[in-house]
Amino acid sequence: MKASSNTALNPLSTNPEAQPLRVVAPAKINLFLHVGARRSDGFHALESLAVFTQAGDTLRIAAAEGFSLVLDGPFGAALAGEADNLIARAARALAEKAGRVPGARITLTKNLPVASGIGGGSADAAAALSGLVQVWGVALSQDEMHAIAETLGSDVPACLMSRSLWMEGRGEILTPVSGLPALSMVLVNPGVAVPTGPVFAALKTRTGTGQAKAPDGLRDTAALVSYLRQTRNDLEAPARAMAPVIGDVLGALEQNGGLLARMSGSGATCFGLFASDDAAKNATERIARSAPGWWVVATQTISSCG
Repeated sequence: MKASSNTALNPLSTNPEAQPLRVVAPAKINLFLHVGARRSDGFHALESLAVFTQAGDTLRIAAAEGFSLVLDGPFGAALAGEADNLIARAARALAEKAGRVPGARITLTKNLPVASGIGGGSADAAAALSGLVQVWGVALSQDEMHAIAETLGSDVPACLMSRSLWMEGRGEILTPVSGLPALSMVLVNPGVAVPTGPVFAALKTRTGTGQAKAPDGLRDTAALVSYLRQTRNDLEAPARAMAPVIGDVLGALEQNGGLLARMSGSGATCFGLFASDDAAKNATERIARSAPGWWVVATQTISSCG
């Protein structure tokens, strides 16, 4: 996929002169996730290293008098019953800020599983913001865009940047991380729903924040894996208790050559890091054969440079 010159808002937006504008919404992967104490606003303090992948949803956006959203793709039907999709909320929020009517025709090709711990809905909202500012010709600063994104959800600001990030606060305090190696990765979702709220409620052991430092100079996969072995996803244990199949997914990734296997976010999607794209592809084929009901995708991370 070719990056556009407009990297400030979404590094994977295509030529803004194209009609309709095509924008991708990359999956967000939490390489680790440490959870701290619950804050006065009800959110837990978090600490995470997040990366974004070439696997993602696609939005096609065109100007229109009214607003419409068409859903397609392998997981589009799962969103059909939503009364207020995040994309529609993003369009309204941006239109209100810009002082205009939220007129747009958007088609969402939903390639990522819904509510699966890889930021799919947040990525879709961020891609809508990024695309609509171009389609509508709206001039907003990054800070203004970030402020709008934050009202839509904790992960939306990160997805607006779609690059390697150190995440703090409830996920809205973001520091770009440069120099990470490109990662060969396999994503697996076993097709079970793991609601975020109950996972946090069942959390018994927290690593806490301030326990890890942002990586520096990890130029190859082996070095990054060594760094990640000193971290964990605190939500993995309660999610596995609710959905034991997550353990089967992690085992499949490890048994098929994964250098590291871990759950992303609140689950149930898990990722495996592999030594090469070929190793990831081979693992994907083997896992898909052994568990035909699972969603299995080989992908690569988006460059952290820039």
